[in-house]
Amino acid sequence: MKFIVSSNTLLKKLQILGSVINTSNTIPVLDHFLFDLDGSKLKITSSDLETTMISSIEVDSSSKGSVAIPSKLLIDTLKTFPEQPLTFTIDDNNTIEISSNHGKYALAYTEAEQFPKTIILDNPSSTKISSMVLAKAINSTIFASGNDDLRPVMSGVFFQLSSDNLTFVATDAHKLVKYKRSDLKATTLAEFIMPKKPLNILKNIIDSNQEVTIQYNNSNAKFEMDDLSVICRLIDGQYPNYEAVIPTENPNVLTIDRSLLLSSLKRVSIFSNKTTHQVRLKIAGAELNISAEDVDFSNKAEERLTCDYKGEDIEIGFNSRFLIEMTNNLGCKEVKLEMSLPNRAGILKPMDGYLDDEELIMLVMPVMLNN
Repeated sequence: MKFIVSSNTLLKKLQILGSVINTSNTIPVLDHFLFDLDGSKLKITSSDLETTMISSIEVDSSSKGSVAIPSKLLIDTLKTFPEQPLTFTIDDNNTIEISSNHGKYALAYTEAEQFPKTIILDNPSSTKISSMVLAKAINSTIFASGNDDLRPVMSGVFFQLSSDNLTFVATDAHKLVKYKRSDLKATTLAEFIMPKKPLNILKNIIDSNQEVTIQYNNSNAKFEMDDLSVICRLIDGQYPNYEAVIPTENPNVLTIDRSLLLSSLKRVSIFSNKTTHQVRLKIAGAELNISAEDVDFSNKAEERLTCDYKGEDIEIGFNSRFLIEMTNNLGCKEVKLEMSLPNRAGILKPMDGYLDDEELIMLVMPVMLNN
């Protein structure tokens, strides 16, 4: 088995595929890339058992065969080469010889049979989506998903595909984000929970507008792009009824410049209690008063901002970290905060910067104010 490949082309491909590999694996072969050569097509696979990534590149070869090559050693070696053709020769004594313009390097490989078999989806449903829409859906929601091992369903993003729209939801019980596209539809109704790791990988590899085919069944999902596939195991369980927690009657509506609110929250939150991160919003007329206090250390801060407000005077407390994170993830100039009572969730919505067919709702639970 022998092939010639461009050092830069191979390195770029392996750096993408390497994002799947865990830093510590219980099964040693998972520290390897699976190279599967068939003539001039080299298929490369990486896996952590839960998520598998497959890609292929063109090489100069007429042979066939497959081996598992140590990932770290190979990437570290490739990083040091300037752009040049490299010749890979697989010998029978369990070593691969890499020949460059300057020298030869030998590394031990593992038999391809030890590498876990790639999951093949049985009777999958499928839908197509633009990569930019997928990236926007992931970016808008993933930060709101939880990290609680006891509630695994909340540690991913809920995909709800129907013949009317595509909806993506994430929550950790303190905050919730719902991103809906009514200009996109699926042929059949489907609901599944995607883990965070494959979503973060997808988010990082999407760099141009291309079509993504999503295939899914009850246990797995597969995302296919031009020359790249990501297959992952879905989170098993019933997603909570998120619609029930989004309040519909919110008579008190605050509209304010997003960057003004964000920078004010960042400043004031420095003085908040380090355990609760509580900030107090006091709204009366056209004035928003943001304050925070850490009684234990006698730290406090207060800022007044001009805003557009319709509703009764209200005083409400929020965790500043959640509020900052949400405001930061909104791509708009002006933001709207809808409230009903100090003990009911607040709703953040963008006022601009989104299409008519897009809906983005961010919900944040209040915290009890200590008078």
